[in-house]
Amino acid sequence: MLIFQPACIYLHRESVDFRKSINGLTGVVQESMELNVFSKSLFVFCNRNRTKIKILFWDKTGFCLLYKRLEKDKFKWPRNGEAVMQLSSEQFDWLLRGLDVSKLTPHTEKYFTSAM
Repeated sequence: MLIFQPACIYLHRESVDFRKSINGLTGVVQESMELNVFSKSLFVFCNRNRTKIKILFWDKTGFCLLYKRLEKDKFKWPRNGEAVMQLSSEQFDWLLRGLDVSKLTPHTEKYFTSAM
């Protein structure tokens, strides 16, 4: 559970060297992803084996780095498309739960007005 609501969630499709910590990952965000690392966004990275993810964000006082390691499974990491993928909070939840976000799409929301 996050302590703030991110403006955007960005997924870096290519694997990164997991020896990188905060300084190395901020460089990936700025140089490879070409995004503002100080925005109210989450930046999600995966290792080559897709068994670990790191989530980087700025919380107005410093950087936070979250780490998740799967014991037996692998993350269903999207591989096709642009180098950076923007996720909804729902898709981010799906990713963390092991679902393939590139294959799942929710129903579109319908809005109705009264006929009066």
